[in-house]
Formats: sequence, C-alpha cells, structure tokens
Amino acid sequence: MAPFLAQSPLGTFALLLAISVLVPPLIRRLGLPDLVGLLLAGVLIGPNALGWLNDSNGTVRLLADVGVIYLLFIAGLEIDLAQFQRIRERSLRFGLLTFSLPMAAGMVLALPFGYGPLSAVLIGSILASHTPLGYPIVRSYGAMREESVTVAIGGTIFTDIAALLVLALCMGVGRGDLSAMSVLILLLKVAVYGALVVVLITRFGRVLVQRSVNSDSQLFMAVLLGLFAAALGAGLAGVEKIVGAFLAGLAVNAVLPEGRVKEQVVFVGATLFIPVFFIDLGLMLDVPVFAATILGSVFAVALIATLIASKGLASWWAGKLYGYNGPQMLTLWSLSLPQVAATLAATFVGFRGGLLDERMLNSVLAMMVVTASLGPWLTSLAMPRLAAAAAAGYTADQGGQLALVRRALRVLVPLANPAKQDDLLAMASLLSGGEQGSRGQLLPLVVVSPRQVQLNGQPDQELLAAIAAGRARLQQAQLPAPLGSGPWQPLLRVDADVAAGIARAALEQGADLVLMGMGRGAAFGRWLFGDLVDATCRQAHCPVVVARLQQPPATMTRLLVPIKDLTAAALEQFQLAERMAAAQGGSITLLHLHDPRLPAAERLQLKRELQRWRPQAEPTAAAVPVDLALRPNLGVEAEIRRASEAHHLVILRSQRRLVAGLPIAASDRTSRLLRQLERSVLVISDPLH
Repeated sequence: MAPFLAQSPLGTFALLLAISVLVPPLIRRLGLPDLVGLLLAGVLIGPNALGWLNDSNGTVRLLADVGVIYLLFIAGLEIDLAQFQRIRERSLRFGLLTFSLPMAAGMVLALPFGYGPLSAVLIGSILASHTPLGYPIVRSYGAMREESVTVAIGGTIFTDIAALLVLALCMGVGRGDLSAMSVLILLLKVAVYGALVVVLITRFGRVLVQRSVNSDSQLFMAVLLGLFAAALGAGLAGVEKIVGAFLAGLAVNAVLPEGRVKEQVVFVGATLFIPVFFIDLGLMLDVPVFAATILGSVFAVALIATLIASKGLASWWAGKLYGYNGPQMLTLWSLSLPQVAATLAATFVGFRGGLLDERMLNSVLAMMVVTASLGPWLTSLAMPRLAAAAAAGYTADQGGQLALVRRALRVLVPLANPAKQDDLLAMASLLSGGEQGSRGQLLPLVVVSPRQVQLNGQPDQELLAAIAAGRARLQQAQLPAPLGSGPWQPLLRVDADVAAGIARAALEQGADLVLMGMGRGAAFGRWLFGDLVDATCRQAHCPVVVARLQQPPATMTRLLVPIKDLTAAALEQFQLAERMAAAQGGSITLLHLHDPRLPAAERLQLKRELQRWRPQAEPTAAAVPVDLALRPNLGVEAEIRRASEAHHLVILRSQRRLVAGLPIAASDRTSRLLRQLERSVLVISDPLH
C-alpha cells in the first residue's frame, strides 16, 4: 500500500477522504470528539503502525496546510462580532488577563526545561489562546446572553489575534536574527499587512455582496479567493499563513451575511480540509514518545497544570473586577480552558519551523485531550448553577428571547404538504393570539424554486405553471371552522433557495415566529430535521417552531413541557404552551427531571420557583391549569416518553452545536425523542445570530 500511495496522489486523497467520512461516526459511538478519532486514524496509517503514509507525502502536506489555514479562517468567520461589540471593554480586559497570565507562566515553565528564549515565548503564546468548546452547552441551556458568556467569547478574539501575532514574530525572528531593528520591521510588516487585509476584504467584500445577491457560486469563490490571497500575502509579508487566514476570517465575517454562502464555506472546510489536518497530526505523532509523555513526562504534566491554574487565576481575577459570582467565574474558566484550534495550528507551524520539538508536540496533544474534555465538563457544571442563580428573576410576566408572552404575533407558515397545511395553519392560529382575545396575523407562504421545477424544453412555461400551482394552493388553504379567520396575508415567493426564501420573507414581513411542518421520514440522519428545515432554522432571524402533528390541533388540550433548568429558554417553551392552552381551555404539565440525590430542601425550593411561573387569572378568563411534575431522573428519554402517553402534545427545544467549524459531535437527544414519541411534537429552535 505504501509504494502505491507514494506514487498516487489520487489514491492518497481517496484514503484521506474515506477516513474523514467513516471515522467520525464510529468514534462518536464511544462518546469521543471527531478530532480524537481522526488523530487515532492518522496514527494507525502512519509510520508507527501500518506505514501507509507519512508527513512528507506531498498530497498530505498540501491538504494539511489548507486544513490549518481553513481552521483559523473559520475560527475568525464564526466569532459573534455583534455580541463582542455589546461588551467589548470587559471582553478585552478579560482577554488581556487570560492571555498575559498563561503567556508569562508558559515562558517561566519552558526555560528550565531547556527551551531557548524564542521557543519559550512561543510556548507561552500557545497556552494563551483558547477555543470555547463549551459554547454548545451554553446554547443548550439558553444562556447565550449571559454577560460572563459574552465576555469569555469576546476574549477569544483578543487571545487568538495576540497569540497568532506572537507566533508570526517568533517565526520571523527565528528565520533571521534577534536585533531590535529586525523585530521593529517585522512588527511594522504585521501591522501594515493586517490593516491591508481587513481594509481590502471589507471594502471589496461589501461591493461584491451587494452585486452577488443571486449568485451564490460567485460569492463562494470570492470568499475562497480572499482566504488564499490573504494566506499567500502573509507569506510574502513574512507573517505566518494562519495569521492571514484568521484576519481574513474576521474581515469576511464583518461583510458576509448569514446564509447559504457562509454555510457552504464552513461546510467545505469542516468536512474536507480540517479533518485532513487532524489526520496529519496523527501521522506526525510518535507513539512511543507520546505514550511516555502521557505516562511519565514531568514537562507534560507541568504544562497542563500550568495552563489550568493560569486560566483559572485569570478567570477569578476578572470575576473579582466585574463583581461576578462563583458560577460566572466558573463559566469564564470553563470557556477559556480548551486548547484546540489556534493552539494546534500554532504548535503545528512551530514544530515544522523547528522552534518546537517532539516533546512539546506530544505534550500539546495531551493537553488538547485533557482540556477538550475538562472544559466542556466544567461548563456543564457551571450552567445549572448559573441558571439557579438567575432563576429567581424569571416570572410568568417576563418574555423569553422574543417576548412570546401574551401579545399577538405575526406567524409565517411555509406550505409544502397539502395534506398537512390545514392543521399547520390551525396550529399557527392558536399560537398567534394575544391577551384579551386579540388576534395575531397569519402569513401563509409558498416558495417556488426554479431549481425544483422539472424543465422539459420550455423553462418559462414550466416555472409559470409552478407559480400558478402555488397561488392555487394558497387559495385553497383555510382554517377549520371552529377557529374562525383572523388577519390573513398569503405570500408567494420565487427563490432559487427555498430555505433562504423563507428566511427572507420572515424578515421582510417582520414575523415573530416561523411555523414549519415535519414528516417522519428518514431525514433524521445527518441533520436534526433535514436539509430544508435545518437550513431555515440557521437562517431565520426569529425562532422557528417545527411541528409534527398527529391529530388536529383543536383536539390538543393536554400539553407536556419538559424543561432542563429554569432559564429564559425554558420560560419561552412554557409560554408557547400557555398560548395554546389559553386559546382552547387546555392544561399544561411542566416536567422537570432532577438528580435523584437532590436534597429535599432543594427540591422544595425548585418547586416554589416553578410555581411562580403559573399565570395569574385574567379579569375575564380563568388561568391556565399548570401541573408541576418533579421526578427523579432515571433516564431522560424514557421519562419523557412515559409522561407523553397521557398528553396530546410535547413541546421540546433544540440547539445547533458547531464551534469554529470544528467537527465536534453534537447531542442527538431531541432527534431520538422525535423518533420515539408517538404523540404530536413541537420543537423550538432559536435563531443563531
């Protein structure tokens, strides 16, 4: 196999592609992140095992270089700049603390272990960056707007830029001398280059986005051109390529709107190039040296302990400055601890550049495994405590993310299945009503896509026929008689991308909610709901409610709302159920599964807090009956399935889980519940931006 692959770039590419496709699903069954499986696969086919490939293979080096560039580009592309702007001063202060303390500690640690001053500075900068792998857990708890979370995510911008600039300086100085003039010239180069990348991409990007609204392929290629031009320009300016890639990601992030093109850019990198980078790390891994590092290297243990302690000290210090409580400090620490994206990229470049040795490479890989596991675990500990501290502030009079309390709503209803559209519109009518019988507005929508029309010789006629059929479907749509007819505005849209058409229509019409149907089918494999619904959830500016209706909505009077913790997101779930129950005299069961070891006093306190969510009776109507069900958690899915048997409708939540384009396994509990539940289901998905 080795001689064949050495002479066949196509065979090498096919092997890397097969690993990228087959390994992640297998490693997820063991509860491990995709990147661990890719590393192990690289070790297996590398020189220390089967010997099929090695790091010197030209195809591997090319794809790995593209992968590391893409990794940092996506890291910059997915940073929430709007969130950072809201609290940038605190984010920058925390970024300075969580960068400088690990940087200093890493330098102090490296010198006694025989590393030179330049390598010690680079090691310090490697410890200073971070990747917030715990953010998907934050999203699952609905705590995205918690200040400590925003501060931690915003600090990522500072630490990553600073760490990559230090890397650029170290690599530049490593190729020359240590004179003050050379350092000054290099700093000037970095500043001029960074300003040029940001200014040029931002200026030309805005013009291109405005002129390429209907040309996704042109915009996609322009983004890739900007990425590789920035990386190539970095090399010509004497700066590391990954610095240019990260700056390009930030610049593109500022001009490229959320939508299909950004999804395609992330998808290509996360599924093709980035996995090859992790496989290449496995090829470079010397198994005996790595085993010795894990089992007995004093340096590796000291490196990991130094990182954990210095990041913890920075979080504690920032928490004291900002007056944060314990859960908020723990949140800062847990989100700034994992070392993945920038850390691995910088180590990879430093090792290839000769500033870092195998001991450091293996120690960083060990550190990655430890922190990538410890960070999210600490986040999972911090979130319930954070929610408990904030729970006292949530009452039934408050709104969730978009204030879905008792005001009338504008509900957009995309129609695709004629057999289900009447039930979908009936559900929309129940959800749209407000206080004192006020009616919301329903916006039935049909999107006609030229791509989906069968063109048989007369494209214009076929498209016109599809548009006419769409109009006819809107004319046939009607509400069941008992619900009457509230304000009604049928919409027809022609759009090449159906999901984008739905999202744009929701934005143009000022919709508060998008209600979509979902069939059982086999669409639960790669995405949670399937391509169309998932793409709409990711692009819509407002919450998307996905409905699987097994019976007419008018007959759904017993509603089950399983909640994880007392958060604004859980309150939004409850308020959606309250709308339905109030509209037709139904009742709600609020189900919370607690730790079986939870003390009785804490269970009582939890019950009291939940009781405050019970709505008060209006002057002209009775309050919605709410039953509180607090049960020991003996299996989340089994308990929800058992409780659903006595109800007509179950209301769940879902959160997307993707961080910096990294192939991190996502929880599929909601997907499994959808397969198992026999009752009707509503699933709320909040907007991503």
